[in-house]
Amino acid sequence: MSDLITHVSDDAFEQQVLQSDTPVLLDFWAEWCGPCKAIAPALEDLAKQYEGRLKIVKLNIDHNQKTPRTYGVRGIPTLMVFKGGKVEATQIGAVSKGQLAQMIDKAI
Repeated sequence: MSDLITHVSDDAFEQQVLQSDTPVLLDFWAEWCGPCKAIAPALEDLAKQYEGRLKIVKLNIDHNQKTPRTYGVRGIPTLMVFKGGKVEATQIGAVSKGQLAQMIDKAI
């Protein structure tokens, strides 16, 4: 796991994501989710590529159920870009690193 990717809990969500000065790509995931594991290397690469311009944060839906419910997460992986405390973009399911980069670029 990269030290550029932060793990967040329901309790820390507001401070780490909503109040962040930097846009945040939030990954709703779980240990048992194959597609979540499949996109992990792309998230690592994107964390390096966007270092200083975007934070990548992961939230385990098995351990934190309040935040996914708040944002209507029904399937994982669900990735959301937050900017200024608001959702700017959402991607459900595993997609390529290029597709994630496009989503990030449009949102930030």
